[in-house]
Amino acid sequence: MKGHKREQNKLLTEGDSLMAYETEDHETQYCFPAINSSCIKEKRSSHEYHIMYVFFSLLSAWTVFLNLLVIISISHFKKLHTPTNLIILSLAVADMLIGLIVMPVDAIKLIETCWYFGDTLCEVFMIIMGLLGSTSLSNLVLIAVDRYMAVCHPLQYPQKITTTKALISVCVCWFCSSTYNLGYLISRRHSDTLQTPDMCYGRCYLIISFSWMITNLFFSFLLPCSLIITLYLRIFYVAHQQVKVINSLMKGGKFVKEGSVKRKSERKAALTLGIIVVVSLTGTAVISSATMTFLLWILYISCGLNPLIYALFYRWFKLSVKHILTFKIFESASSLMDIFSD
Repeated sequence: MKGHKREQNKLLTEGDSLMAYETEDHETQYCFPAINSSCIKEKRSSHEYHIMYVFFSLLSAWTVFLNLLVIISISHFKKLHTPTNLIILSLAVADMLIGLIVMPVDAIKLIETCWYFGDTLCEVFMIIMGLLGSTSLSNLVLIAVDRYMAVCHPLQYPQKITTTKALISVCVCWFCSSTYNLGYLISRRHSDTLQTPDMCYGRCYLIISFSWMITNLFFSFLLPCSLIITLYLRIFYVAHQQVKVINSLMKGGKFVKEGSVKRKSERKAALTLGIIVVVSLTGTAVISSATMTFLLWILYISCGLNPLIYALFYRWFKLSVKHILTFKIFESASSLMDIFSD
């Protein structure tokens, strides 16, 4: 009867335990109304939809654009083909793909609160997200090793860290990350826990066995984070000792300008990349669902912040962006330009 408030309290079956019941004042919306085990869909106003879609679209475009500038800069200018920059290039590729693929899909999942793309694409999305996340973390480990050698063992750095070795290390990182995530996919398909009684239809869940959870926690978080933290603590300790030595020499009237400038440059690079590491590691904790979603988006945002950190600390990035945006990179022999002294 019109105007009459309906009072329903639907009993949920075992397979529908995550479904909500209709309240007195609002009718429940489901992701898939024709399916009994459908998940409920959160209600949002049209203004919320528009604001969220615009915000996440701009964030995704920003991340892709800035990381693309980094990729073009390092790829185009020969002077930037250094071991450190090759690792930065690999990190920028992973960050750009996160902005191009992961962020838009995850934004739709967050805004709509439903997964409309099917189980297969859910698996593909989770694998891509895991691949890019583990690759980014692996690149951060490589950056830490590179900075450790440059600051703590400067005389051995040119022999130990070469462009070829850096390129091989980057390729190994991508290969190992792909293999690891492929192994997870295979174990997921053979797992008996893929379907659980409390699951509803219309969500993209990350279901993982206990053994894989422990393995993933160790190899994807504890081990790399421990390595990164240990290396950077050592870097900043050695840098602090170098500053003390330089200051004492300068007070003694000794001329150490060339060596001090080089060490200052290495410390500056270590500080810059250390900031990137700290920002990126902010979102790599494994906690509750709501907090995990928040930290995950902090991690996504850091993918767009990394190029800004380069712009603040590296003059070559500012100059290369200027050449790219003014189309000077299309001039003949532009790749041979000395980007450091321009």
